[in-house]
Amino acid sequence: VQLVESGGGLVQPGGSLRLSCAASGFTFSRYSMRWYRQVPGKERELVAVITNDGDRTEYADSVKGRFTISRNNAENTLYLQMNSLKFEDTAVYYCYVLSYWGQGIQVTVSS
Repeated sequence: VQLVESGGGLVQPGGSLRLSCAASGFTFSRYSMRWYRQVPGKERELVAVITNDGDRTEYADSVKGRFTISRNNAENTLYLQMNSLKFEDTAVYYCYVLSYWGQGIQVTVSS
């Protein structure tokens, strides 16, 4: 299993970013996928979940209404659209499946 995140970077408060996670080594369309994030010194936090067919999603209260998780099963790719970003969204973001983690991608919200 390989998970490779991309799309992170530096953004001002109120801005947007879209993270991508390119997946390989397993049948992507069979599994729910998750995004987590972690701030140094804190536990990794579940941000969003999407079912294998994309029909159902769940979000942490802290990101509801601002983040959208989606997937393209034809391209084996998971997404996280992040809008109205806040300082407290600064973290390393990870995609996750079947006890496998991506390498993580830094998102920094700063003015």
